[in-house]
Amino acid sequence: MVPSCVSWRAAAAFALPACLSVGIVCGAARADGAEEVRTLAVGAAAPDFDLPDVKDGRVRLSDFDAAHVLVVIFTCNHCPTAQAYEDRIIQLARDYADRQVKVVAISPNDPQAVRLDELGYSDLSDSLDEMKLRAAEKQFPFPYLYDGERQQVSRAFGVQATPHVFIFDRARKLRYVGRIDDSERGDVKSHDARNAIEALLQGEPVPVAQTRTFGCSTKWSDKRADAAAALAQWDQEEVTLEPIDAEGVRALAANDTGKYRLVNVWASWCIPCVTELPELVTTNRMYRGRNFELITISLDNVDQLEDSRALLVRHHVAARNYVFRSADRDALAEALDPPWSGPVPYTVLIAPRGKVVYRHSGPLDVLELRRAIVGRLGRTYQ
Repeated sequence: MVPSCVSWRAAAAFALPACLSVGIVCGAARADGAEEVRTLAVGAAAPDFDLPDVKDGRVRLSDFDAAHVLVVIFTCNHCPTAQAYEDRIIQLARDYADRQVKVVAISPNDPQAVRLDELGYSDLSDSLDEMKLRAAEKQFPFPYLYDGERQQVSRAFGVQATPHVFIFDRARKLRYVGRIDDSERGDVKSHDARNAIEALLQGEPVPVAQTRTFGCSTKWSDKRADAAAALAQWDQEEVTLEPIDAEGVRALAANDTGKYRLVNVWASWCIPCVTELPELVTTNRMYRGRNFELITISLDNVDQLEDSRALLVRHHVAARNYVFRSADRDALAEALDPPWSGPVPYTVLIAPRGKVVYRHSGPLDVLELRRAIVGRLGRTYQ
C-alpha cells in the first residue's frame, strides 16, 4: 500500500521514502486541531526574513534589494528529491548570476523532527552544522539559510515540501510558486521556474503562476514527539550475539545477498571500538530500510558471551552480532578481508557478491562512512 503522503507522481512506485508529499495549498486546520500552514498566495508580498546562514553570518530580505528577481527555494539536506535538484539549483543560480536574479535557499526543517529512518538517502540530517558540510561539499553559489529553530519564516511562506520555489518580482510580489520543473529524474518537459524567471526579466506575465510541488514534507517541530517515539521503540529491539568460526565469516564476506553489508570488528577492551558503537547503531537505523545490513564481529573470548552481549544491549546494537570463537586472528583476517593488518576497530563495506568497496582501520570517520554507503545505495529513489 502506498502511504497517503506519497506524491501523485510516485504513486505507482514501491519502497519510496515515507516523507514524500505533494500539494498546492493546505486547508486551514488539520484533523488533530493544530494550525495548518497555508502557502503564500500569488501576488502577496515577500515575507521578511533575517536568518543564520552556513557562513556564520545572517542574511536578510533587504540584502537582495538590488535584484530584479528574487528566487527563494526551500530545500534541505536529507530529502532525496531535494538532493536530486541540488545540481539544477546550482546551475540556475549560475545561469542567472549576471542577469539581476538572486537565488537564496532556506532549510525549513527542525532537525529534531527528522526520524533516523528518513535519512536513508542521505549522509546528513538538517542541522545548521550539517548544512555547512553540505554547502561546502557542493560549493553552493547562493546563501543557504537555517529556519529550523523557530520556523516562523517557513510558516509565513507556507512551505509544503522540499524543494518548494517562490519567485518574486522587483516589487517583491510573488509571481510564481511551486516546483522547479516537472521531473526530479531529469527527463524535464516543463521548466516552470526558469519560465517564470524569463517572463519577469522580459516584463511579461508569468505563463503558469502556480504548480504542484513534490518532495519531502516539511518537518515541523510538532513532529519531534514522533521522532523521539521511534528512537524509544528501536531501543527496545532484541539484541543477540552468537559464536561464529572462520567458515562462517568467509560466508559473510562472500555476501550472496542483494544487500550491502557493513561489517565491524570490535572488542569490549577496545575503547575506540566501544565509543563508536552508537554511531554504528545510528548508521544502521538510517539505512536498514534499504538494501543494507550491519554485522558486528567481537574478538572477546567466547566464554564471556553474556558480558559481551550485555555491552551490545547497553548500546542497543540490534544487528547481526557475532563473537569469533577462535583466538586465531590470521584466520579471521583471511576469511573477512585479507588486506586487514589486524588492529581493531576494523570496518568493511561489502557489496553483493563479495567485493569490498570500503575499508577502514581504526576509529571511523562517520561522515566518510555514510558517504560511502549512500554513494552505493543512491541518494534518490529509482
